[in-house]
Amino acid sequence: MTDPAINAPSGATSAGAASPAAPVAEAPVQARATPRNQWWDVWDQFRTHRGALLGLACFLLIVVMVVLGPLLWRLDATFIDIRAKNTRHIVACFGLDWGAIISCFLNPAEAEGLKVSWAHPLGTDQLGRDILARMISGGQVSLAVGMTAMALALIVGTGIGVLAGYFKRLDGLLMRFTDLFLALPLLPLLLVIIMLFRDPLRAAFGPAEGIFILIVFVIGITSWMQTARIVRGDVLALKEREFVLAARSIGTPSRRMVTRHILPNVMSPIMVSATLGIANAIITESALSFLGLGFPSDFPTWGRLLFDGTDYLQQYPERVVWPGVFISLAVLSVNYIGDGLRDALDPRIRGR
Repeated sequence: MTDPAINAPSGATSAGAASPAAPVAEAPVQARATPRNQWWDVWDQFRTHRGALLGLACFLLIVVMVVLGPLLWRLDATFIDIRAKNTRHIVACFGLDWGAIISCFLNPAEAEGLKVSWAHPLGTDQLGRDILARMISGGQVSLAVGMTAMALALIVGTGIGVLAGYFKRLDGLLMRFTDLFLALPLLPLLLVIIMLFRDPLRAAFGPAEGIFILIVFVIGITSWMQTARIVRGDVLALKEREFVLAARSIGTPSRRMVTRHILPNVMSPIMVSATLGIANAIITESALSFLGLGFPSDFPTWGRLLFDGTDYLQQYPERVVWPGVFISLAVLSVNYIGDGLRDALDPRIRGR
């Protein structure tokens, strides 16, 4: 007998035989997209705030000037040149007749009735000290005081805010302590502290270093209260969130709970408080120096330059204008940066 399958026509198969499976085109494997870093979203939102961008550019320009300025302008801020005393700024050439303006800029030494020099483009003070060099040196001190005092205030305020918000038994005590500092008149308190501790710190650390430590301490110790209240409110809301309750349910200790789950989620208000704290510290240091209770005259700051220039306001108004302009620009730029950071770090605003 012959097998029917042999006699079957070419291409035919028996009813019971399965047909070979047709090749199936495989779907292209798509690479998994790398998750976007959250800080890029913050930067995208920050860029939409034009005032914040302008403030950031202005503040960075001031920082670059005070940091790199001594490398480009090598005059010593404390060098006294009596022969060059009371030199006017070079822009004063515009006060001359139109025909004398160009000659004043080209050859300032021959300007009639006007003492200007390219060696001192911003002029000199009553002792012949270069104002540009003193502005650069004063900016270093003012920014250093602002950032150091801000760091001290953030450490104290964040610590008290986290402890008060997370540990209920400490909340009442720490908040009443915060209310006590808020109720104190800050300016008289600052004056009393400086008058009591200025001479001992000068004797212990030197005239400049002792005043720096005292100014940073008094500004930082009287500026932490707002940060503490903001951080406490955020911690009170965070500790009732599901991820914190889940971490607590598996026995996570309080120290790890705070450092791992609480602190990273309150960084947004801390960063905003940091920017505003710099501006507040610069203003406070300038006010103390303007009152004559800050750094000595041979250790310039923007506030001290403002104080020294008030006696010559009628004859040389630029001695008050230059430090006042830089104080205003630094404070305004930092405030705009803080405003932009507040909007950029708010998830309800980000992405609009």
